[in-house]
Amino acid sequence: MKKVVSLLIILGSLLWSLTMVKSGFNYSYGLGFWGPNGHDGVWHIALINKLAKFNFDNPVFSGETIKNYHIGFDSIVALINFITKLPINNLYFQILPPVFALLIGYLTYKFVFLWTKSIKSSLLSTFFVYFGGSFAWVLGKGESAFWSQQAISTLINPPFALSLIILLLGLIALLKNKKILAVLAFGVLIQIKAYAGILVLGALLVSGNFAVFLGTLLLSALIFLPFNKEAVTIISWQPFWFVETMMGLGDRIGWQRFYSAMTTYKMGNIFLKEIAAYLVAFLIFVFGNFWTRLIFLRDIFKKPDRVKIFLLSIVVAGLMIPTFFVQRGTPWNTIQFMYYSLFFTGILTGITLSRVKSYILILIVLLTIPTTMITLKDVYIPSRPPAKLSIDEQEALDYLKTQPSGIVLNYPYDADKAHAAIDNPPRPLYLYESTAYVSAYSDKTVFLEDEVNLNITGYDWKIRKEKILDWYKESEQEKARNFLKDNNIKYIYWVIPQRALLGESQLGLTKIFENKEVMIFSVGK
Repeated sequence: MKKVVSLLIILGSLLWSLTMVKSGFNYSYGLGFWGPNGHDGVWHIALINKLAKFNFDNPVFSGETIKNYHIGFDSIVALINFITKLPINNLYFQILPPVFALLIGYLTYKFVFLWTKSIKSSLLSTFFVYFGGSFAWVLGKGESAFWSQQAISTLINPPFALSLIILLLGLIALLKNKKILAVLAFGVLIQIKAYAGILVLGALLVSGNFAVFLGTLLLSALIFLPFNKEAVTIISWQPFWFVETMMGLGDRIGWQRFYSAMTTYKMGNIFLKEIAAYLVAFLIFVFGNFWTRLIFLRDIFKKPDRVKIFLLSIVVAGLMIPTFFVQRGTPWNTIQFMYYSLFFTGILTGITLSRVKSYILILIVLLTIPTTMITLKDVYIPSRPPAKLSIDEQEALDYLKTQPSGIVLNYPYDADKAHAAIDNPPRPLYLYESTAYVSAYSDKTVFLEDEVNLNITGYDWKIRKEKILDWYKESEQEKARNFLKDNNIKYIYWVIPQRALLGESQLGLTKIFENKEVMIFSVGK
């Protein structure tokens, strides 16, 4: 049986790692980025660069410090980089993902075995942690058609993956009655992944672990509040936003007639039909996301010890919070609460299935696996990624990296040009999404970059973007020069044919680098 467990953990880890390890390598077209790594991975690399220097400045919004963001994962990677000197790019994409995958599998197995004393339960729980999937494949849709990512995509969100490791360590400590270790594990969660920290605090309280709850609350407050004083203000009450958009958006379920009906009932105050429509849509949301993991409901009231109450509290809260709340600026971000619901229902499903007949178990397993296989095939295995950093841009950013520190002004993200290039992958990162790539690969602070994360963390970046666009059109030399001086701009990074209305000499710029794609200028004093 140990060989079977080892084989499952190794296989699950290998498949999970495929979502990450191909990204960040050089290919004939430059660095390739699969899945969301062209945005999310690049952001983390930019942030880790800063933290590795013990610097808490925002890398993509000069003049501001990091706020409203959990920096635990990035701080750990920065510390590893500082000690080992291993490249951050390789740590993020190639080294840590397999390590995290192996640890999650091993700790899941260990936790369930300590709790249930059943090898079969532990094995099946580990299977669902690695391979749990949604109903979307039956509809011919992607894994997140019902909004939530599934097990196969765990590693594309490294803070989430790390939070699972810490969470499992805390649960193992609880089972062994090592309360101080449990407090330490659960307490740091808030800075690894805030969603996990919030869910765990609620679960500790509901499950009656009061001493651990108080210790966790105190430690969480000490390490979270200094960086997140405005965090509460970014959450907004907006019931059933995910349910509505799941029905209305083409890249989700996209059942337009149902969406039109439910919103019409809502706006027309046709209450009975509104309640019925939203209830059906919510049940579709639940069924679609949890799919075979709903088997756990069979034993939901069986042996409700503190551990089970803890897990069920997270399952319920992780589902209900995004049902009623969204995040201002980036409303879809609160779906990350549900990731923990899916993870723990996977564990509970494995325990439930350990007691069913073999033919039922085989059927459930066969209905579960397709999500993983299809997602790998369609998103992470294709030879050409959606995004790239060309060889010429790498050369330019490598050169900029060697220059003295200073703020970089690049061209603002143009959504229209990015959309026009969507059918020609791999797209350059500046035509892929508003990313942190100039900061990430030049190791410099950028005046404005990665509007997505600036939205998530609550910065007022739109006014600055308007000023930048005005500067590019500025015809008065003195005003244009004063803008650069007042904002401490030291470098201008342009991908040809980007440029300003005024000439370089009029702006007081000196060209310090040029190749086929990029020009870099230093700003005169």
